[in-house]
Amino acid sequence: MKFPLKGLKVLDLTRLLPGPVCTWHLASMGAEVMKIEDKGIGDYARSFFQTAEEEKANTPSVFYRSINSNKNVMFLDLKDPQDKNAFLDLVKTADLVIESFRPGVMDRLGIGPETLLKIKPSLVYCAITGYGMTGSWKDQACHDINSLALTGVLDQLRGRDGVPIMPNIQIADVLGGAVSAAMGCLAALWQASRSGQGSIVDVSMTDGVMSHNVTAQVAVHQRGESLGPAQDLLNGGVPCYNLYQSKDGAWFALGSLELKFWSIFCQTIGKDEWASRHWSLGQTIGGEDAMLLRNEVQAVIGTKSREEWIKQFSGVDCCFTPVLSLQESMKHPLFEERHMVKTDSDGASWLQSPIRFL
Repeated sequence: MKFPLKGLKVLDLTRLLPGPVCTWHLASMGAEVMKIEDKGIGDYARSFFQTAEEEKANTPSVFYRSINSNKNVMFLDLKDPQDKNAFLDLVKTADLVIESFRPGVMDRLGIGPETLLKIKPSLVYCAITGYGMTGSWKDQACHDINSLALTGVLDQLRGRDGVPIMPNIQIADVLGGAVSAAMGCLAALWQASRSGQGSIVDVSMTDGVMSHNVTAQVAVHQRGESLGPAQDLLNGGVPCYNLYQSKDGAWFALGSLELKFWSIFCQTIGKDEWASRHWSLGQTIGGEDAMLLRNEVQAVIGTKSREEWIKQFSGVDCCFTPVLSLQESMKHPLFEERHMVKTDSDGASWLQSPIRFL
C-alpha cells in the first residue's frame, strides 16, 4: 500500500472523536502524528466505554485505541513553561497543528495561531470547534447531537411516527468535524507546499453538517419547507427505495431508484406488472399509489425468511440488501476482502480507514 503523506508531521492536541478521527485518517495515509495529551488523565476517550478488565489492566478503551493506535503520544502540561517550550520546539519541525479547544484557549496559553505561524511561517493551523471561530455562538458548548439538532438533520431522522431517532453514529463529529477538517488541512498543506505560506483552517462541525444536508434543502427551495417521513424521494416516499421486513422479522433495504433496477426487482419477485408503477414514470412521490404499492411489496417480502430472500436475490443486480448488524458487517466478505477490520494482539477488533491508494 502507498502512503502519500509519508513525511508529513502533525501535532494533534485534540480529544474525543472529531480531531482524533481526522488525524487517524491522516496517519493512515502515512502522516507522522504526535498526539499531545494532558498529563494525568490524558484524552478523556481513554476511559469512554472502558471495560472493567481494561480499567484493571490500565488499558485504554477500544474506543480510544481504534482511532489513536497509529499515532505516537506525548504527555505535556501546556500551562507549564517547560512543557510549553517543548511543544514550541516541536512546532518548528511540524507541518500541521490541529486542536479542538474552544476559541481563545490556545491564545490564552500563549500558543495561538499567530504565535505558531511566527515560529513556522509555513505551518497549517487547524481549529475544530462546535460552532466555528467567529460569530456569536463561537464560545458555546456543543456535542454531536446539538449540531444535528441545529442543522435540520435530526429533524430528518424521524420514523413514520414522527419521533426523531437517536443515531448511534456521530454524524457531526465524523462528517462535519473529522472529514471536513481533513479536507481543509490537505488543501491548506497543498497551498503551503507551493507558496511556503501557512494558514488557519477554521472548521465548525455544525457548519460541516449543515453544508451536507443536501436532499432536504431541495424541498426547502421548491416548497419553502422540508418534507416529513415518507414524503420525499429518499425518505420512504416511493416503494422502490424503501425498507421491508421479512417473515422472520429481518429487514431489507431496497435501493431500486432507477427504473432498470426496479424492473429487475419486480421480475425477481414475480411481479412484472409492478414495473410500470415507478416515480420516473409519473408515480407521485408520497402519493396514494406509492404508499399502496409499498404495502403490497411489504406483503410479498413478508412471505419469506431472510435467508430465503438472500438466496433468491443472490447474483441479482437490483440494489436489494439485508440490513446487517455491525458484528455481521465486520465478518462480511465485502469488508474482509477490503481489509476493513483489524484485530489487535489482545483480540480487540476495530475498523480501518476506507482510503486506498493503488
